[in-house]
Amino acid sequence: MAKDRGNSDDYVRPIRRILVGLLVFVLFAVFLIWRIDNPRVERFRAALVDRVVPNFEWALAPVTKGAEMVGQFQSYVRIYEQNQELRRELQQMKAWKEAALQLEQKNAKLLDLNKVRLDPALTFVTGVVLADSGSPFRQSVLLNVGDRDGITDGWATMDGIGLVGRISGVGQNTARVILLTDSNSRIPVTIQPSGQKALLSGDNTATPPIEFLESPEQVRPGDRVISSGDGGVFPAGLLVGQVAQGPDRRLRVRLAADYERLDFLRVLRSHRPEVIADPGSLVAPPVESQPLSDTTDVPLAGGSTDG
Repeated sequence: MAKDRGNSDDYVRPIRRILVGLLVFVLFAVFLIWRIDNPRVERFRAALVDRVVPNFEWALAPVTKGAEMVGQFQSYVRIYEQNQELRRELQQMKAWKEAALQLEQKNAKLLDLNKVRLDPALTFVTGVVLADSGSPFRQSVLLNVGDRDGITDGWATMDGIGLVGRISGVGQNTARVILLTDSNSRIPVTIQPSGQKALLSGDNTATPPIEFLESPEQVRPGDRVISSGDGGVFPAGLLVGQVAQGPDRRLRVRLAADYERLDFLRVLRSHRPEVIADPGSLVAPPVESQPLSDTTDVPLAGGSTDG
């Protein structure tokens, strides 16, 4: 085996040397042909290129395809970068759109507040809702108006449509509003058109029930509910909502105010009715003093006057 391998190496080495020498000779000849500056050699070079290059198109195809792939990849990279830039611009536009929608909603709510017609005797202060209680057991919100704005406990608050609640707790710069849905809320209401008086009691649901109704048969779903003004809790005539029948067959009120979007609230300055301290003036007008007439002598019984 080692002898056969040695014989094969003896034949391969001379052939390898011949091929290497032939390759070096061809390369040197091509170098000389391309370096010689002669008209005949120039014509020879042109003829050689015309004959050889077209036959090597199949060899140049991978190079051409590779160049095209490189160009397409560069184009893809540019398209990807443009796509990322467009995505960033789209995100910015979405943020601007969201901000514009929020401003539009706030503007609409302020316009709604301006459209509410109130008693000319009532003045108001508009406040921004800062936060809510975030508790299922306490329904309240915080306003950015307080004692510095003259806010007083018990004043009614409204959004652009209906009654929301009452002030319960006033600080120097903030005030808390107890909503009508809070379990501690109780307000007297009037149901129209029947004129029935009742009490709206909060129970931490979106539709508080109606209690102490004298004639429930006169009340129908869809009837209008307004504040009655009894007890001086709220001014009379403020819209509360509409009567609706709940799943428990109880009469409830579908509130007119949008409790899901409380951004601005209008605090109504209500003044307590004047207390009359002197009830006697209600019974009869004051007695006017009449002038006394000239006195005459009246005979006394059993006596006589001097003649």
